[in-house]
Amino acid sequence: MSTSPVVHKVIGVAVIKNDREQFLIDKRSPQGLHGGFWEFPGGKIEPGETIEACIAREIMEELGIVIEVGDLLIEIEHDYSKFTVTLKVHNCRHISGEPRPIECDEIRWVTLDEMNEFTFPKANDRIIAALLEGRSA
Repeated sequence: MSTSPVVHKVIGVAVIKNDREQFLIDKRSPQGLHGGFWEFPGGKIEPGETIEACIAREIMEELGIVIEVGDLLIEIEHDYSKFTVTLKVHNCRHISGEPRPIECDEIRWVTLDEMNEFTFPKANDRIIAALLEGRSA
Protein backbone atom coordinates (compact mmCIF):
# COMPACT_ATOMS: atom_id res chain seq x y z
CA MET A 1 0.00 0.00 0.00
CA SER A 2 1.56 3.27 -1.07
CA THR A 3 0.69 6.59 0.40
CA SER A 4 0.77 9.56 -1.91
CA PRO A 5 3.29 12.22 -0.97
CA VAL A 6 1.88 15.00 1.14
CA VAL A 7 1.48 18.23 -0.78
CA HIS A 8 3.65 20.98 0.65
CA LYS A 9 2.83 24.64 0.01
CA VAL A 10 5.03 27.64 0.71
CA ILE A 11 2.92 30.67 1.54
CA GLY A 12 4.09 34.26 1.73
CA VAL A 13 2.21 36.14 4.43
CA ALA A 14 2.12 39.91 4.93
CA VAL A 15 1.78 41.55 8.31
CA ILE A 16 0.92 45.01 6.99
CA LYS A 17 1.14 47.83 9.48
CA ASN A 18 0.07 51.43 8.97
CA ASP A 19 1.27 54.61 10.67
CA ARG A 20 -1.46 54.26 13.32
CA GLU A 21 -0.07 50.93 14.59
CA GLN A 22 -2.95 49.02 13.00
CA PHE A 23 -2.65 45.77 11.05
CA LEU A 24 -4.54 44.79 7.91
CA ILE A 25 -6.49 41.54 8.13
CA ASP A 26 -8.95 40.03 5.69
CA LYS A 27 -11.92 37.70 5.96
CA ARG A 28 -11.85 34.58 3.80
CA SER A 29 -14.81 33.79 1.53
CA PRO A 30 -17.27 31.36 3.14
CA GLN A 31 -16.40 28.46 0.81
CA GLY A 32 -13.19 26.48 1.14
CA LEU A 33 -10.74 25.78 3.95
CA HIS A 34 -11.18 28.14 6.91
CA GLY A 35 -14.09 29.86 5.16
CA GLY A 36 -15.23 32.93 7.08
CA PHE A 37 -12.04 33.04 9.20
CA TRP A 38 -9.88 36.14 9.36
CA GLU A 39 -6.25 35.99 8.26
CA PHE A 40 -3.16 37.97 7.44
CA PRO A 41 -3.18 38.28 3.64
CA GLY A 42 -0.82 36.41 1.37
CA GLY A 43 -0.62 33.44 -0.96
CA LYS A 44 1.33 30.66 -2.61
CA ILE A 45 4.77 31.29 -4.02
CA GLU A 46 5.11 30.81 -7.79
CA PRO A 47 8.03 28.83 -9.27
CA GLY A 48 11.15 30.99 -9.45
CA GLU A 49 9.63 33.77 -7.34
CA THR A 50 11.28 35.18 -4.22
CA ILE A 51 9.15 35.26 -1.08
CA GLU A 52 9.27 39.07 -1.12
CA ALA A 53 8.05 39.20 -4.74
CA CYS A 54 5.32 36.69 -3.91
CA ILE A 55 4.03 38.77 -1.00
CA ALA A 56 4.06 42.04 -2.98
CA ARG A 57 2.25 40.37 -5.93
CA GLU A 58 -0.35 38.64 -3.78
CA ILE A 59 -1.18 41.84 -1.88
CA MET A 60 -1.59 43.76 -5.14
CA GLU A 61 -3.86 40.99 -6.53
CA GLU A 62 -5.90 40.49 -3.35
CA LEU A 63 -6.12 44.03 -1.98
CA GLY A 64 -4.95 46.40 -4.72
CA ILE A 65 -2.28 48.14 -2.64
CA VAL A 66 1.46 48.66 -2.84
CA ILE A 67 3.49 47.52 0.15
CA GLU A 68 7.12 47.45 1.16
CA VAL A 69 8.09 43.92 2.20
CA GLY A 70 10.41 44.04 5.17
CA ASP A 71 12.17 41.50 7.36
CA LEU A 72 10.99 38.01 8.28
CA LEU A 73 8.82 38.07 11.41
CA ILE A 74 8.36 34.30 11.85
CA GLU A 75 8.39 31.08 9.85
CA ILE A 76 5.71 28.54 10.73
CA GLU A 77 5.39 24.89 9.68
CA HIS A 78 1.80 23.66 9.94
CA ASP A 79 0.26 20.31 9.05
CA TYR A 80 -3.27 20.00 7.76
CA SER A 81 -4.88 16.63 7.00
CA LYS A 82 -4.22 16.74 3.24
CA PHE A 83 -1.17 19.02 2.99
CA THR A 84 1.51 20.87 4.93
CA VAL A 85 2.36 24.54 4.73
CA THR A 86 5.33 26.71 5.49
CA LEU A 87 4.18 30.24 6.28
CA LYS A 88 6.93 32.79 5.68
CA VAL A 89 5.59 35.82 7.50
CA HIS A 90 7.13 39.22 6.77
CA ASN A 91 6.66 42.59 8.37
CA CYS A 92 5.31 44.93 5.69
CA ARG A 93 4.51 48.61 5.41
CA HIS A 94 1.56 50.07 3.53
CA ILE A 95 2.95 52.41 0.83
CA SER A 96 0.02 53.44 -1.39
CA GLY A 97 -3.48 52.63 -2.52
CA GLU A 98 -6.70 52.12 -0.61
CA PRO A 99 -7.11 48.43 0.30
CA ARG A 100 -10.12 46.79 -1.36
CA PRO A 101 -11.51 43.27 -0.73
CA ILE A 102 -10.79 41.99 -4.25
CA GLU A 103 -10.33 38.31 -3.35
CA CYS A 104 -11.85 38.21 0.13
CA ASP A 105 -15.13 39.12 1.82
CA GLU A 106 -14.00 41.98 4.02
CA ILE A 107 -10.91 43.83 5.21
CA ARG A 108 -10.17 45.69 8.43
CA TRP A 109 -7.40 47.68 10.05
CA VAL A 110 -7.15 46.47 13.65
CA THR A 111 -4.85 47.07 16.59
CA LEU A 112 -2.97 44.24 18.24
CA ASP A 113 -5.35 44.41 21.20
CA GLU A 114 -8.39 43.97 18.92
CA MET A 115 -7.07 40.79 17.26
CA ASN A 116 -8.63 38.50 19.86
CA GLU A 117 -12.09 39.67 18.69
CA PHE A 118 -11.57 37.83 15.36
CA THR A 119 -11.41 34.11 14.55
CA PHE A 120 -8.13 33.15 12.85
CA PRO A 121 -6.96 29.74 11.58
CA LYS A 122 -4.79 27.98 14.17
CA ALA A 123 -1.49 28.68 12.37
CA ASN A 124 -2.15 32.43 12.68
CA ASP A 125 -2.06 32.27 16.50
CA ARG A 126 1.74 32.07 16.33
CA ILE A 127 1.88 35.18 14.13
CA ILE A 128 -0.15 37.13 16.69
CA ALA A 129 2.02 35.76 19.50
CA ALA A 130 5.15 36.92 17.64
CA LEU A 131 3.63 40.40 17.22
CA LEU A 132 2.76 40.57 20.92
CA GLU A 133 6.28 39.42 21.81
CA GLY A 134 7.75 42.10 19.58
CA ARG A 135 5.65 44.77 21.24
CA SER A 136 6.92 43.90 24.69
CA ALA A 137 10.54 43.62 23.55
